[in-house]
Amino acid sequence: MNKEFKGTGVAIVTPFHKYGTIDFTSLGELVDHLLSGGVDYIVALGTTSEAATLSDDEKVAVVEFIVDRVEGKLPIVVGIGGNNTSAIEAELKKIPYQNVDAILSVAPYYNKPNQKGLFYHYKALASVSDLPIILYNVPGRTCSNLSADTTVRLAHEFPNIIGIKEASGDLVQIMKIMRDKPSDFQVISGDDALTYSLIGVGAIGVISVTANAYPKVYGAMVNAALQGKWAEARALHFSLIEFMEAIFEDGNPAGIKSALSSMGIIKHHLRLPMVKVNVQTANRIKQFVDDFKSLI
Repeated sequence: MNKEFKGTGVAIVTPFHKYGTIDFTSLGELVDHLLSGGVDYIVALGTTSEAATLSDDEKVAVVEFIVDRVEGKLPIVVGIGGNNTSAIEAELKKIPYQNVDAILSVAPYYNKPNQKGLFYHYKALASVSDLPIILYNVPGRTCSNLSADTTVRLAHEFPNIIGIKEASGDLVQIMKIMRDKPSDFQVISGDDALTYSLIGVGAIGVISVTANAYPKVYGAMVNAALQGKWAEARALHFSLIEFMEAIFEDGNPAGIKSALSSMGIIKHHLRLPMVKVNVQTANRIKQFVDDFKSLI
């Protein structure tokens, strides 16, 4: 259970064909893009993958495809979460575990459980998972914030809960986790624009959306920060601020899919209820992509 997820992980998108089926050819090209870009691990079936719209069979197919394409070159994390604890327990028992290194499990959404409910939810998952679990706190999507106290309690009581992807944007809360967590509990940024700052207070890296498009540049920023090369990291961080703002302007993963489409890696198709970014946002993203070519 001591697997470390340091550096740049990528919450990989799921490319689709025009009529909604999974575009495995483009998914393969995207995986190759990430491998050549030097990322440290891949997260399949995260929020960015539109996992909520994938069938159980499609989820298994996506995981198996990524595992086969990666060929053991990188660790793979699989997103398994939701707001029905017993259903997630069942899903944890049937996911193809071969060559999967950890589970990323988002806090329950819509139900809005209190801290006791969140604790017992994750306790139930920890009791059935054969793989280490990374908590995922993203209250902007779930409407339930996993507090620092609850996170630290889970970290101390369950050795297979090994870390948290923190996307609350609450720097005080994240610093309290840093202060009180077990020494080997991993705090991972879940907010691309805050990763530079979070590494400064002890985060070990990021699970990134931006790195789908710019794995080398974003990964170089993360590595420089982890090595204490703050001026270098800051310059790389600043170079991507406009991009990070633009890709989240009109919904995730619509923005990053627009960027990847502009780069010729995938086509800009999503499944309802997600739709393409508006024309103004698409133009802003394309302009950045075109201009940034001369800088990398």
